[in-house]
Amino acid sequence: MSDDELVYRRVLRAPRELVWRCLTDPAELAHFWGPRGMETPPDGIVVELRPGGRFETLLVGAHGTHRMVATFTDVLAPELLAWLEPGSGLHTTSTLHDLGDGSTELVIHQRHVPEAMRAPEARAGFATSLDKLEEHLTRLVREEAP
Repeated sequence: MSDDELVYRRVLRAPRELVWRCLTDPAELAHFWGPRGMETPPDGIVVELRPGGRFETLLVGAHGTHRMVATFTDVLAPELLAWLEPGSGLHTTSTLHDLGDGSTELVIHQRHVPEAMRAPEARAGFATSLDKLEEHLTRLVREEAP
C-alpha cells in the first residue's frame, strides 16, 4: 500500500443487502453520509447506480458546505461499489463481504487520497461517518425484525 492510500474496515451487524441499500439509496445515505456535525440532505444526493453514472453528495455544517462529485466506475450489487472523484483523483472502492451470520464486513479502500484527507483529524471524521452508518443499520435491523 502506498502513502496516498487508506483502508477502513468495519464489521456491521446487518445483512449485506441492507448495507448495500444504505450505501446506494439517497434516503438511506442521508442518515450517515459525512462526519458527525455535518448533514447531507436527501435532495443533495445524486445516485445514478451504474458504471459511468453520477454520484454526488452535499455536506452541510456549521463551517459551510462541501459538494462531492464522482463517477461510478464499478457497480456489482451487492458486493462492490467504486467511484472516482475527477477533481482530486480520489478513487474509492467499497467491498461488502457476507460473513454468513447476518453480518457484513465493509472494506473501503481509497487510492490517491489528497493529503488533507490523510490527516488524523480527517481520518477520525471519516470513522464517525462509519459510526453513524453502524447506528443507522442497528435501527433498521431492529425495525425490520419480525
